Amino acid sequence: MSSLRTHDDTWDIKTSVGSTAVMVAAARAIESEQPDALIHDPYARLLVNNAGAEIIWEAMLDPEVVAKIEAIDEESAARIHHMRAYQAVRTHFFDAYFADAVAAGIRQIVILASGLDSRAYRLDWPAGTTVYEIDQPQVLEYKSATLAESGASPSADRREVAIDLREDWPAALRAAGFDPAQRTAWLAEGLLMYLPAEAQDKLFTQIGELSPAGSRVSAETAPTHSDERRAQMRERFKKVADEIGIEQTVDVGELMYRDDNRADVAEWLNQHGWRATSQNSLDEMDRVGRRVASVELDDDKDAFSDFVIGERL
Repeated sequence: MSSLRTHDDTWDIKTSVGSTAVMVAAARAIESEQPDALIHDPYARLLVNNAGAEIIWEAMLDPEVVAKIEAIDEESAARIHHMRAYQAVRTHFFDAYFADAVAAGIRQIVILASGLDSRAYRLDWPAGTTVYEIDQPQVLEYKSATLAESGASPSADRREVAIDLREDWPAALRAAGFDPAQRTAWLAEGLLMYLPAEAQDKLFTQIGELSPAGSRVSAETAPTHSDERRAQMRERFKKVADEIGIEQTVDVGELMYRDDNRADVAEWLNQHGWRATSQNSLDEMDRVGRRVASVELDDDKDAFSDFVIGERL
């Protein structure tokens, strides 16, 4: 289990789980600026630069910093490149999931724990699409204010649902205009690893209760690194950060819940009224040509997330 989490903890974009959204946005910013970019997120760098979160995430945007890391420890640098590539592939996969959902006529979208997700702004949504974003109030407030100040406007009817997912979010979602009789495409990206196993099951139960036949759900599963591997990675990154003078105040691994009783998401969905399939993230990275070959990989693919897609029967 996580040592930094409590049942009633909260955060803004600078702290705890909220700061991980800045990490993900930094990776999207880097990918968007590559000549062969898988994705295009014109808002990612802006959202990172204005967050005032951990300096280590902004440092990821600086190629000189990454070069310094590579000179100290090639494996740590390779891990950073892997993380960037992984986030690009993950974003690409779920972008395609939404494209398929709207092509099938779905016009109601729910992004759970939306963080600094900018899909409501950057994707080409068909007319009549409503995108609901659920997250902590301070996280949603930061994103909305930052993008509004830049002149950005959403490409769909974007509706904020400012609530913790441990509270009665289905009621808050309905109060924002959500129609439980309408087919919906749900997304749980970068979320399940921050939930204990019981909360994960409850989340998908609640989604099922709000989803008529033909609805879709997609999720990134929680990885399961061994204690030994986690300790090794933590020590390597700490050594590098200390040498180049980067302060790392949050250990992302310690924010995650590690629970041996966590259900396999695809199996759980298949047993609860959905037809689901999964794609291992490493296989997806291979498929789109984004595997970082120099990274020392764990032997078990369970150490890497799966991307799951399910359709309500």
